[in-house]
Amino acid sequence: MTDTVELPRRVGFDSWGPYALLAVGVLTAAGAAHAVGMTRGELYASGLLVAAAVPLQLYLGRARRNVPAPGGTTAALYFVRWAFGFVLTWLNPFFAFYAVAGYYSADRHLPRRLVMPGLVLTAITMAGSEIGGMPPHGLVAWMGFVVVFGANLGMVALFTRFGRQEQALTRAQAGTIAELERTNTALQQALDENAALHAQLLVQAREAGVADERRRLAAEIHDTIAQGLTGIIAQLQVVANAPDLTTAHTHLERACALARHSLGEARRSVHNLAPVALEAAGLPEALKETVAEWGERTGVRAEFTVTGTAEHLHDEVSATLLRIAQEALSNTSRHARATRVGVTLSFMGDEVTLDVRDDGTGFEPAAVPPRTRTGGFGLDGMRARAERIAGTLTLESEPGHGTAVSARVPLVGDDR
Repeated sequence: MTDTVELPRRVGFDSWGPYALLAVGVLTAAGAAHAVGMTRGELYASGLLVAAAVPLQLYLGRARRNVPAPGGTTAALYFVRWAFGFVLTWLNPFFAFYAVAGYYSADRHLPRRLVMPGLVLTAITMAGSEIGGMPPHGLVAWMGFVVVFGANLGMVALFTRFGRQEQALTRAQAGTIAELERTNTALQQALDENAALHAQLLVQAREAGVADERRRLAAEIHDTIAQGLTGIIAQLQVVANAPDLTTAHTHLERACALARHSLGEARRSVHNLAPVALEAAGLPEALKETVAEWGERTGVRAEFTVTGTAEHLHDEVSATLLRIAQEALSNTSRHARATRVGVTLSFMGDEVTLDVRDDGTGFEPAAVPPRTRTGGFGLDGMRARAERIAGTLTLESEPGHGTAVSARVPLVGDDR
């Protein structure tokens, strides 16, 4: 393979450049033929060489296209073209316009070991032209030829070095670009794998959530509905043994109130099996509605705020944050005796944060008893929800200074 890097413009110039240079050489040589003293025989010889140079260049271009790497055929044709240019320049120095093509095409037509000899031969032709034509006449002319030839060799060496440095730089840049493409490909593969892992994680979270919802619902039934039914039975037993109608009526009203409350709890539990609020709206709207309903039901001042640019989240992420908010509000209504609650949903780049704060009685987090089989979903359950989608849940509370629950999860958009 060739060690040169070919640019499209150079390839184009190598295709039509020699013809243009030959045409310039013919025109200038014809105009100066009388001045340089060309004989009729030299004119005929020049015409034959020019006529032969055209098919020679056509054959050289075809050979270069068929075999892109320099080889024996292109090298032989290069030296034949040099011989044509040398003879033409000998006959008329202005044909050097055609001979100069050997400078810029040597590295494309010659193997690496023959590039410098080819350039030296072209320098001889150019030096002969620059001293007024070959051969030099007299010692002074020969000394001038040597000086001009040395200057040409110096320029050849200088520009050859610059050219090779530029080729090395171009190859290095091409290698860097190729490496960047490989890196981008690997990065894209990693991103695709990461997306697949996210999807797998969400599927696993969904499966684990089903089992967790069953445990949560069982605990909630025990904490609310079962206790309500127990209270109803106790009230009815009092009614059965009441000594008068007034006492029976009082306890019957209490039983009815407990029944209505238990029915409401049952409906709420069934509603919480699936985030119905998310079916018609996104997470911000669902949270806003949930906070408003909770505040109306409990009589506590509740405010909801969204910060950042809201995005449509994956269903599992939305469901998880909504469940955490519902559980945190439920805990607040049961235990905190708060007068004000604030819920904030923050979109921060590649993650989403849910904060629930109250000004209630607070508690000592280290003193919270562990979750039991009959206990509520509680803090451990909220933390487990967040961790199942690669998130975290933190709790800050102090007796007499309220409670703050913060859930931080990755921002995974809806891919539908």
